[in-house]
Amino acid sequence: MKKTLVASALAAVIFVPSVSAIEIYKDDKNAVEIGGWMDARIINTQGATEVVNGSSRINFGFTRDMGNDWKTFVKLEWGVNPFGNSDIVYSSESNFESQSSDFLNNRLGYAGLAHDKYGSLSIGKQWGVWYDVVYNTNLVNTWDGNASGTYTYNKADGAINGTGRGDNTVQYRNTFGDVSFGLQVQLKQDSFDLIADSEGNSPFPTADKSFMTGSSVAITGESLGTIEYNNTVGGSITYAATDMLTLTAGFNLGEFDGALESGEGISETDYIYGAGLTWGGFEQPGFYAAININKNEFHDTDNIGRLMPDAVGLESLFSYKFDNGLKPIFAYNYLKAGDAYEALYNDGEFKRQFIVVGLHFVWDEKTMLYIEARKDMSDFNAANDTPDESDGVAIGIRYYM
Repeated sequence: MKKTLVASALAAVIFVPSVSAIEIYKDDKNAVEIGGWMDARIINTQGATEVVNGSSRINFGFTRDMGNDWKTFVKLEWGVNPFGNSDIVYSSESNFESQSSDFLNNRLGYAGLAHDKYGSLSIGKQWGVWYDVVYNTNLVNTWDGNASGTYTYNKADGAINGTGRGDNTVQYRNTFGDVSFGLQVQLKQDSFDLIADSEGNSPFPTADKSFMTGSSVAITGESLGTIEYNNTVGGSITYAATDMLTLTAGFNLGEFDGALESGEGISETDYIYGAGLTWGGFEQPGFYAAININKNEFHDTDNIGRLMPDAVGLESLFSYKFDNGLKPIFAYNYLKAGDAYEALYNDGEFKRQFIVVGLHFVWDEKTMLYIEARKDMSDFNAANDTPDESDGVAIGIRYYM
């Protein structure tokens, strides 16, 4: 047992990202940290230039020494919207949207206990174990994370199926030597109505193709049936092969069950599995490389909300941090729906593909200036060609607490 690895795993559960945390109180039993960042950026895309919020946040971490190598902990994090609202707002998860007028919104909130030998158990809204597999490419400031299966169903945080900041999750984590692992269950009871779109189509693939072909069976806004999407499970494993090389793998699994008004039953499995490789540390001097690939079914939607029966995703990130703090970056994202998607919807392929090039200036460990540019090479049918899939340039400053 390497206690340093266990301690690192515990720190990851409680205080991620550690670069943005400051200890503000400590005694023989209790410790409190405050973290987060303020990110202000100017982005030009779609012929408009906007001042936008770069996923600014504030978080608090609490730990309590219970004796005999036991600790209890709490993590609370809120997204901060310091700039007010705009007609076009660019979010950290690559979506243009109208933000809430609330100054704060919930990002994370969980509590747990941990032991150097027996591992940690945590309960609440927390980063899913799937994120262990893919987070090392999710480090571009402006455009990232939308090919790894993390932020699904066109939502901002991946809470629905637990691959992002999952709601109502229970996690167990532990480390043995160079290997650490995480197990997760998401305990929830959800249901939703299938609503016909403007052509009478269902957002869910069904055997009754009349729902998918725009026939007169359904009308816009009509409920086609009710679907339950309840508990999910996931697992991940991380192997620190060397001081520089880290290998990851994992999966996440859920199920759709329900019935259409026509009497047809629906039962499909939402799953994703994949692996990743990381060389070096993104914040460390020298070369950094990370790549992950995933295969998924019924795990995500296209840009107009239709479930993809199958898809393959890949994300990669490369950078080199010089001694003077300059860090050029290059990222490539790719998500392509498979043959089943094209056969089902019969309106062309869905291929999200883009590169990001940028230059970060790490002035010191808590202050960063950056410029990033995106070149889109996606191939969509007209309906899926939404505004967030565009070229763009952003400059910004990130101030870590």
